[in-house]
Amino acid sequence: QVQLVESGGGMVQAGASLRLSCAASGRAFSTYIMGWFRQAPGKEREFVAGIHRSGSSTYYTNSVKGRFTISRDNAKNTVYLQMNSLKPEDTAVYYCAADRGGIMSTTAPAWDYWGQGTQVTVSS
Repeated sequence: QVQLVESGGGMVQAGASLRLSCAASGRAFSTYIMGWFRQAPGKEREFVAGIHRSGSSTYYTNSVKGRFTISRDNAKNTVYLQMNSLKPEDTAVYYCAADRGGIMSTTAPAWDYWGQGTQVTVSS
């Protein structure tokens, strides 16, 4: 089992940047596919970005491509989400997730472990 703790959220103006971090417990971090999801009020939790075990492959939802970058440091048991050129529509609670499986899914129920979430608010 792995425990995930997010940090780095906050309130910024449109066009600003934030970097989210997710620290994972346990020694098996490098065996998990890692991802970031977000959930805005009244909306379903949506996939934002994912990264495979070695960090060699990454995936993004179309709305964040070119603005967000996911990365991981397996030596530090940490995954990051660098968010640039933030927009008001990026406002949401951002969740870190871990998947023990071998195939990355963009649907939330397929992921095994979740953090508690961190709020990101972007004002216009």
